[in-house]
Amino acid sequence: MIVLIVDGYNMIGDWPVLKELKEKSLEEARAKLVELMAEYQAYMGYRIIVVFDAYNVHGPESRETFKKIQLVYTKENETADERIEKLIKEVKNVKTKVYVATSDFQEQWTVFSQGALRKSARELFLEIQRMKKDIQIDLKNNQKLAPKHKISFDQDIRSKLEKMRRGRK
Repeated sequence: MIVLIVDGYNMIGDWPVLKELKEKSLEEARAKLVELMAEYQAYMGYRIIVVFDAYNVHGPESRETFKKIQLVYTKENETADERIEKLIKEVKNVKTKVYVATSDFQEQWTVFSQGALRKSARELFLEIQRMKKDIQIDLKNNQKLAPKHKISFDQDIRSKLEKMRRGRK
């Protein structure tokens, strides 16, 4: 099993489409990131956990699932990096390969020392772009292979077939 833990705000601050959305609405940027991660999850089959830093927010950690994506909002006074490090310990085992998507250099070294693999924000963005292209190619290829479901008959034959279908002579 492969688990991908994503530093949500790190992706929002790095990916051009999310940076632009963030200028209008942080909520829209978060929603778009989750949507992109859901597409990636459906295509790759990975377990994906997106961590959002709630460092300046009061209250406990909260979790929710949206389209198979686990969303984690850190508790008061906890950074996303701290939560990611705890998540690695929770999910890492002999059967699980863990990747952490972040461009925070210090965090990359920390997760690497815990046995996880790192993926930069840029790498993940490029993988998603490549995935979208692959999906378009697959769709075009499937459309070419799809059987033609309509057979052309003239009106007289269609009328006779319709009568037969309805049990009339």
